[in-house]
Amino acid sequence: MSKIEHIHCLIIGSGPAGYTAAIYAARADLKPVLYTGLTPGGQLTETTEVDNFPGYPKGITGPELMEDLKAQAERFGTQVRFGLVTKVELNSNPKRVWVDETIELTADTVIISTGASAKWLGLPNETRLRMNAGGVSACAVCDGFFFKGQEVAIVGAGDTAAEEATYLAKLCKKVYMIVRRSEMRASKAMQNRVLNTPNIEILWDSETQDILGKDTVEGAVVKNHKTGESRTLTITGFFVAIGHKPNTDIFKGQLDMDDMGYLQVVPGSSKTKIEGVFAVGDCFDKTYRQAVTAAGSGCMGALDAERWLATQPVH
Repeated sequence: MSKIEHIHCLIIGSGPAGYTAAIYAARADLKPVLYTGLTPGGQLTETTEVDNFPGYPKGITGPELMEDLKAQAERFGTQVRFGLVTKVELNSNPKRVWVDETIELTADTVIISTGASAKWLGLPNETRLRMNAGGVSACAVCDGFFFKGQEVAIVGAGDTAAEEATYLAKLCKKVYMIVRRSEMRASKAMQNRVLNTPNIEILWDSETQDILGKDTVEGAVVKNHKTGESRTLTITGFFVAIGHKPNTDIFKGQLDMDDMGYLQVVPGSSKTKIEGVFAVGDCFDKTYRQAVTAAGSGCMGALDAERWLATQPVH
């Protein structure tokens, strides 16, 4: 029987949080090993233009940014491996981890940076235009700037949708807010903010039937399911704000989560309830969800791991 590989610092996930954790862990001589997951680089690999990450005054594409972070992590000795962690036993000492259901590892520390996945409507043209950077986005704060002075639509009815609609309204000439029911789920304060913004038009009881455009968004077909009437919106940007799902299913029953599945940490740190296990990036952060905040939390995770290891007996 082959010997099980033991890792000093294991990082699960490869977005800005994971790679930043790797950079700091490698510089602290923790000899990190990072498993990328099925989407190396995370959500940013689906983003064409990134204009708000510090240090890139001319902007950069999402895939290029993630390649830069990966190269920097590898420069200091991080082992970056392609593979999906499919099972964990975090309460054991050392922690036990399985990759692709077949490879078993043990680890002194685990930094979780599995991120979150945006929820989409599932329309064929939505997928096509999103993958081709054609004006479909799940992040108004990231991409709203590109639609300055234009007309856009946003789907959703919660606090995030309301916040992003008002954000877009400051940049765009007109914002159509497509709400499936006759009321919003957002807090009263957020609802009032939307209702008092003159260039937001709410389309109640409505669902998107199609997004129009060959290479970029040119319009959207919206149907009122109470009246049966369809309407074509002339827009250049389409934003989806119906929520995110944190990629944390494999940690259920072992780590504390909220009702949405976001991992819970000790406030002001990356520490989970299990010693030696840390959570960084969008798998715990449902408030900011930005590349730069994810990177910052990755730094915290590596520093917390280093400090925790310093308190443990030397093997």
